[in-house]
Amino acid sequence: MTSIPSAAPGRLRPTDPQTGVRLSPDQPSRRAAAITLVAMCLGAMTTFLLITASVSALSAIQDDLHVSPTGLVWIPSAYTLLVASLVMSAGTIGNLYGRRRTFLVGAAVMIIGSLTVYAADSTGGVIAGQLVSGLGGALILPNSLAILGAAFPDPHRRTEVVTAWAAASGIGLAAGPLIAGTLLGHFHWNTVFLSTAVLAVVTMAAGVFVAESRGSGGKLDVPGQILAVLGIAALVYALIEGGHDGYTSTRILIVWFVAAAALTGFVLVERAGRTPMLDMTLFRSASFSAVLFAAAVSLFGFTGVAILSVLFYERVQHLSALDVGWRLLAFFGVYVIAAYATGRLIRRTGFKLPLTLGFLVGAAATAGFTTLDPTTPYARVWWLYVLFGAASGMVAAPSTAAALVSVSHERAGMASGAVNAFRQIGSVTGSALLGALLAGRLQSQLPARLGAHHVPRAAWAAVEHAVSTGSAGHRAAPPSVTAAVGDAFTSGVHVGMTVVTAVFLCAALASALLIHNRPHHTTATTN
Repeated sequence: MTSIPSAAPGRLRPTDPQTGVRLSPDQPSRRAAAITLVAMCLGAMTTFLLITASVSALSAIQDDLHVSPTGLVWIPSAYTLLVASLVMSAGTIGNLYGRRRTFLVGAAVMIIGSLTVYAADSTGGVIAGQLVSGLGGALILPNSLAILGAAFPDPHRRTEVVTAWAAASGIGLAAGPLIAGTLLGHFHWNTVFLSTAVLAVVTMAAGVFVAESRGSGGKLDVPGQILAVLGIAALVYALIEGGHDGYTSTRILIVWFVAAAALTGFVLVERAGRTPMLDMTLFRSASFSAVLFAAAVSLFGFTGVAILSVLFYERVQHLSALDVGWRLLAFFGVYVIAAYATGRLIRRTGFKLPLTLGFLVGAAATAGFTTLDPTTPYARVWWLYVLFGAASGMVAAPSTAAALVSVSHERAGMASGAVNAFRQIGSVTGSALLGALLAGRLQSQLPARLGAHHVPRAAWAAVEHAVSTGSAGHRAAPPSVTAAVGDAFTSGVHVGMTVVTAVFLCAALASALLIHNRPHHTTATTN
């Protein structure tokens, strides 16, 4: 080893053991930086892999546990519900108690949640495990980004590692269906969730070697957090259960009222608090408000299209989970490539072009999906998945970057937390609303479809019961029954895709008219 020249001990700087180059006090060695990047990317991959892996396992879970269509929607929604509700407070916890410590606790909680689902033998057990995993995901996501920000202070290098982090998230989304499909082809559906526990263990093993860091200031906003959880949970409950009971039924109207009251209370508490979880004055910037809407819409469509597609291919065309995974690789794989490429190009293009064009292309793709029928071959629609994957990737990086430049520099951290929270809110409302619309449309259209396919009226009750309870009896049914169920299911897919098309067009309009195209030096109180 090269000896260090004599100097005042307080002025000596550490040396990179691989290059011998002196490092600045806040610059990690190459090896430490690589370990940090790998650990944080593994964390992101784990949290996003669970989303698509659990969606891919839905049909197998329904066949085994006889889950109703409405109950089935709760399985992916439970995970994203907790992430959406807690992600902003999780960042504050990391600032106060240590980001690495919070990250490791999050990985441990995800292991517990995944093992809970692995051991579950009821729908309630699966949903409970997903809720626990959601708590872990909320602890991981904001702190993994904060750790990377602290470990890579150079702005250009930080942009590179955040792009790698985002790419790892996309790889997790793409790998989820393939891993789930492979496991479902040989083992019970529970093993799908065991795979996420294994990946979380690897994440913890790498995370142990990451340097600890903390943020300055901050205080947990307990009243705001309670109201946020209550409001988002009530909203999701109303969206899911309203698809079955009716959105204007007495019970659902009460839940709507609870959601509105809780979210109104959240706004009032945040406006009055000295250390709010979300500073309401940020929304005085029309650009910032539009960016949050765009961020929510992007994952609303991404998650919704994924769920509708998986259920269509597994339930209508009766493909295996692995076959579905390979088909959706055109969607998820192109998303990863487009997100990475757009992240590197937005310096030249600005924000408006990729956001507006991305939402327009996504709307065109989902409009194309409304032409699906139960016998449509994949060869006719693969290019629509490529288009939608590219569209989703085009809006991922610009929405985050635009949020940060729409507010003053000192509020960039809160803006980053807000855009992550709104992404997850979009994800959970996408799975909740579109899944509920699919389930409701299936049940409402089934009698007419049974009549159209000349199924004897005496058999209708048995078919409707099998569909509403999630039993697999209809798989061995006569061709006329299978065709009727397929038509009703496809009708629900059309409704969901139409909703995504309309919401994407609204997001395109907001992006074109309201979002600043370039970094805009402003305070949070001006537009």
